[in-house]
Amino acid sequence: MLSYLAQRVLQIVPLLLVLTLLIFIIMELPPGDYLTSHILNLQRSGTLVSKEEIARLTEQYGLDKPFLYRYGKWMWNMVRYGSMGRSFMWNRPVKEVIGERVALTVVIAVVTIVVQYLVAMPIGIYAATHQYKFMDYLLTFVAFVGTSVPGFLLALVLVYFSFSSLGVSVTGLFAPEYANAPWTPAKVGSMLQRIWIPVIIIGLSGTAYLMRTTRAMLLDELRKQYVITARAKGVSERKLLFKYPVRVAINPIVSTLGWALPQVISGIPLVAIVLNLPVIGPDLVRALMYQDMYLAGGILLALSVMTVVGTLISDIMLALLDPRIRYGGVGNELT
Repeated sequence: MLSYLAQRVLQIVPLLLVLTLLIFIIMELPPGDYLTSHILNLQRSGTLVSKEEIARLTEQYGLDKPFLYRYGKWMWNMVRYGSMGRSFMWNRPVKEVIGERVALTVVIAVVTIVVQYLVAMPIGIYAATHQYKFMDYLLTFVAFVGTSVPGFLLALVLVYFSFSSLGVSVTGLFAPEYANAPWTPAKVGSMLQRIWIPVIIIGLSGTAYLMRTTRAMLLDELRKQYVITARAKGVSERKLLFKYPVRVAINPIVSTLGWALPQVISGIPLVAIVLNLPVIGPDLVRALMYQDMYLAGGILLALSVMTVVGTLISDIMLALLDPRIRYGGVGNELT
């Protein structure tokens, strides 16, 4: 097991290096840059920008340097100083701009994923063991509705009806008096009271998908010969269900855990705009629109790290669930 984990951890370092290069290339692909757009906007508003000022700004932002130099400097500052560059729009270090927003985004995403798995897997198991019964049809219908309704539309409907019918605003992750206040136990309590609305809206489609996947995988396992043989030998249904079929059926679901975090985060921006959530999604959209390359690169790098860490966690969980994976991880040593 330790050898298997060591191999997975050692694979992360070169993977992250490749990801940083790909992210920087993507940042450079769009024509033009933030400075060009900024100067054009100033000129449209009637502000004259001298050539000396343009040259000064170009040198300040490092846009006059070649690609490899800027990539090397970005990596060096990140490794040595923990700096991901300076945001053009905010004129502040990127880690200051995205610091608290990344933390809140991760909190919402993690809570959403936990709720998805805790709700979807038991429902999927129940639907598989009660195939073609009334509850199976009802849960299947609810799952189809959940996968087909966009989260931002559900958020718009909820905001409208809560305000028009109840006079209550459900936007924001904190009560108004805590929005810009420093972190205190009262602010955390306000967040815990309001976090469930975005969690339910963002996690609805993922919960429906996981429920359908769990049901389909378990139905496939329940039809296999080893289950039929164990049932014929008189093994109780509960013991038969949870000893092997459920463990095998959830393997593909656990293996997708590494993608779940960035998938949930990618579904947050529109919902975040509707619900006015202080998360990273809207900042990424604005950074891409205004070509704020270092801010966009920092956010994309954070998402990439989340994906890699999530994949590592899913590998560990799969190794704990399925001994064949652990043995496969050290198979070269055993032969």
